[in-house]
Amino acid sequence: MNTPLGFVKNSLARHSAERDSDALDRYRDNPRSAVVLIAGGLPILIAGRPGTCLLAPSVVEQLQSHDEQVYLGTLDGQPVVATGAPAQAADLFRNDPAYTVTDLRSIASTGLVPEGEVGLLAMAKSMLDWHARHRFCANCGSRTMVEHAGFRRDCPQCEAQHFPRTDPVVIMLITRGDTCLLGRSARFQSRTYSCLAGFLEPGETIEDAVRRETFEEAGIRVGAVSYLASQPWPFPSSLMIGCVGEAEDDEIVIDTTELEDVRWFTRDDVRRMLDGTHPEYAAPAPVAIAHHLLLAWMRT
Repeated sequence: MNTPLGFVKNSLARHSAERDSDALDRYRDNPRSAVVLIAGGLPILIAGRPGTCLLAPSVVEQLQSHDEQVYLGTLDGQPVVATGAPAQAADLFRNDPAYTVTDLRSIASTGLVPEGEVGLLAMAKSMLDWHARHRFCANCGSRTMVEHAGFRRDCPQCEAQHFPRTDPVVIMLITRGDTCLLGRSARFQSRTYSCLAGFLEPGETIEDAVRRETFEEAGIRVGAVSYLASQPWPFPSSLMIGCVGEAEDDEIVIDTTELEDVRWFTRDDVRRMLDGTHPEYAAPAPVAIAHHLLLAWMRT
């Protein structure tokens, strides 16, 4: 059951110190560069097993228009530029067998590109989503301009500088003896139960967020909390902070506005959920950090 955690491996060298004002001009039209094209949130891939998200710069010339571009860094020395495009641009590639057009979750789940490109795609999608949502200054409302090779937006009116944001989310496996606490939301796939999760609030520690979210959603008080792993989650731009917490009681009180069910599961339940043999319940997909929190617990 050694399945890779999605979006965590990124083979890109970011070159953060080299994001000067001329970097995009140097690299976007460079024939040596590669373009990562995302149209309406969907990556455009060269088909194959695996394929690749690294396209020739000439692909941009096929588009009637495109949105912002971001210089991401280099991959084995090759400059990589992310390019956003409207949703209709994906139609140019859907019927061409040389390309694959699909969503990022499917790419991470099915190995359509090498593992090192999955994290690169997550980075590109997060950056382009940020640009799409922050074209106007939060301080004065003026339209902002792309600067710093796409890693900053500047306001020409009030001179405010705006930087990409990442939203931290705690996701926690709460245990009590040989049982663990899992819940399901109405938006989950049928039969799937997962770890509880919630956004970290300003001025709050990771540990306190785990305790607060667990009590709010399930009425369970949590004592000791430990960190296990993290995962970029580009929907649109979160960082999942995976933790394990020890429950101090076991009486569940569900917040039905958040979840439709919460219950305790035994180790045997979880084993069969992970291997797909449970007759009633299913575990989260291997691409998600919740799957790996369960795997780690089963190894203890």
